[in-house]
Parts: sequence; structure tokens; C-alpha cells
Amino acid sequence: MRVFKFGGASVKDADGIKNVYDVLQKVGHEDVLVVISAMGKTTNAMEVVVRNYFDKSAELKASIQEVKKYHNQILLDLFDDENHAVFTAVNTLFKDLEYFLEHNKSPNYNFVYDQVVSMGEIISTTIVSHFFNHSGLKNQWVDVRELIKTDNTYRDAVVDWEQTQQNIKKGIKKKTLNITQGFLGSDENSFTTTLGREGSDYSAAIFAYCLNAESVTIWKDVPGVLNADPRYFENTTLLNQISYREAIELAFYGASVIHPKTLQPLQKKEIPLYVKSFINPLLPGTSVSKGADLEPQTSCFIVKKDQLLISLSSLDFSFIMEENISEIFSLLHKYKMKVHLIQNSAISFSVCVDDKFGNFNELKTILSKKFKVTYNDDVSLYTIRHFNDKSADAVTKNREVLVRQLSRETLQIVTKELK
Repeated sequence: MRVFKFGGASVKDADGIKNVYDVLQKVGHEDVLVVISAMGKTTNAMEVVVRNYFDKSAELKASIQEVKKYHNQILLDLFDDENHAVFTAVNTLFKDLEYFLEHNKSPNYNFVYDQVVSMGEIISTTIVSHFFNHSGLKNQWVDVRELIKTDNTYRDAVVDWEQTQQNIKKGIKKKTLNITQGFLGSDENSFTTTLGREGSDYSAAIFAYCLNAESVTIWKDVPGVLNADPRYFENTTLLNQISYREAIELAFYGASVIHPKTLQPLQKKEIPLYVKSFINPLLPGTSVSKGADLEPQTSCFIVKKDQLLISLSSLDFSFIMEENISEIFSLLHKYKMKVHLIQNSAISFSVCVDDKFGNFNELKTILSKKFKVTYNDDVSLYTIRHFNDKSADAVTKNREVLVRQLSRETLQIVTKELK
């Protein structure tokens, strides 16, 4: 079985969904599992719904209506008959969403987030499955929440691999086109969980591992894995082949083409990963597989925007020792700060973090009891794999360098834009 993953950009409108249909016709669809994300920017729109819900905003109904309107237009563009069953199915899903928001008693933001935002994937796959069946491409719609089981760490759930493997082996039909959701799972009480932003790639890898799949293909709007994100860098280069090790390094540092957790399960079973273009599906794209000789021959650039650089120093000029660092990391973990860079000296300690959950003010209050705390917000972390002087100069031009750290293969620089 092959596993395909299509992200939000590939199903952002009716033409995109028709193109996915065409891709499957060109590359084959028998014995294929298709993992699909929410359509377009639906996840962002659903996050607005969650914020409006907790803020008790008068805009709550309007924000839900925006999501409805967006999906309804796609339905109208795909189906001539408004009496088609898909209209009722999607309307029912929105009623389920509204019912949850009206009756929910939990004050847990992350729990509510997962129950609400997950509807993007459920609605997306419902529409795609109905359209494929309507167009003669028979498929089985699968609720991933019945298969991928996790703990209850909402928004960043940990997979129960043993239970998940049993469920997937029973729930996925061979010699059939299966359509399911990325990003989602469920806990032991059957409440929806999510695997972290961009977790659909990880979902595809979970299925591939449990099914001993032939391969995984991630379909993107780029020709494959590039040496830099074309949104931020000019004159990017396609990497035709890279090793699991190199891909894991790139993913760890934040390359947006591949989710950081995607590659480990694939590497364990040596399942090849392909990154291809859904615009030109017959092009070879990038292959990721075993092999130490598959290192890029060019510098690879990764940038993380909107980071926070926290610097701590001792109040009495004493050394920051192992016990201090251990305590700091315990607090970073407690307040869910994703650490991307560390630098320390005798009396200072700096970390570049992603404050995804907005907990920095609480953390700062705790840290200030023992340390002098300074910070820079809205900084960018640039990572260059296989760096040279030219690539380093390209990143630092017109930027203030706050931290610079290098190893044999990798240069990391925290910068602030010059005003």
C-alpha cells in the first residue's frame, strides 16, 4: 500500500480538489491511503472561532458563518445538485460544532481547541470523499479518530503505538482507495486530540509504519524539498535526493516541507518518502531514503520567525551551574516553551524559544524570583546547514545579530531586523 498526503493548499478550492482527483488518475489509486488536511486556511479560521468562544466575542457566530460560507461555495462549485447527500453531511458537521460550543463545560483552552479545529479535517475529507464517489472514484471514508489513539495532551498528543497499530490493521481495507484525516487522533475517552500544527505529515507516517507501506508521498505546491523556503529566499534549489539523517536534521531545525516527527517511524522500517508537486505529479520530486552519501551539495536555509530570545543572568553574579540549568529546563517544559537554541556562559544563559501557547509572562514571573530576566521578542532564528561565508553573509545582511552559534555542519543565528 502507498500512503499519500495532500495538504490544505492542494484542496483549498473546487479546482484543487478536482486536481487531486486528476493526480490520483495519473499516479494510480488502487491500494492507496490518502491523508488530507483541512481546506486552505481553515485551521486558522477555526482558531479564530476558538478565540472568539473564549473571549465571549459577539463575533463568534460570524466567524463560524465565514467557515460555513467558504465550504459551501466549494460544495456549490463541485456539485450541480444541491440535494446531493454531501450538503446534508456537511451541514450536520457544522451543527455538531455549534452544539459542542453551546454545551461545552470545559474551561481547558487546549481541549476546546482540539474539538473545534479538528472539524476542518473532518469536513474536508467528507467533501473530497463524496466528490470522488460522485465522479466514479470509489473510496472508503475513514474516521482517523477511531484508529490513531493518543494520550490527552491536547494540541500535542502522544501516540499510543500499540493500540494504534492494531486499529489501523483492522480499519484500513487493502486493494481500496481509503480517505482519512491528517493531524487528528483521540484519547481513551474518545475526545479528539491533535498531533501539533502541520501534523498531517506525521499522520501519514503513522499509517505507513503500521501498514508496512511501500512508500509515503507528500504532495506539495513546490517541486520537492528545496534548499530554502521560497517565501523568504530567492533562487532556491531542488534537492533531488537526501538521506533520512539529513531530512531529520532539516526537519528538526524547522524546514516546513517535512514535519519534524514524520521521519522517525519511516526510518525505522526504511520506508521511502517522496515529496512531489501536485501541479506536476509526474516529475520525480525529492526522494528521502537510507544512504550516507545523499547529503546536499549546497547550503540549506531554514528560518523560524516570531521567536523569543530569553536571557537569564544570576542576581548575585554567581555561576549558572547544572542545577540551575536543570531547573530552567524544567520550567521551560512546564510552560510548554519549544526550545530551538541554547547558549550559556559563566553567569548567563540564553534560549531562543517558540512561545506557541502564550505562557511567557507566567514563566517570566517565576524566573524573575531567581534570575535577572531580559528578552527580545519578534526575533528570527536562521539555521544554515552546510554553511559557508557567502550563505552566512546573505542571512546577516541588514539584520542585527543577537546570537551566533556554529558547529561543523550547522550555523545558527538569532537576528533582529534593523529599523
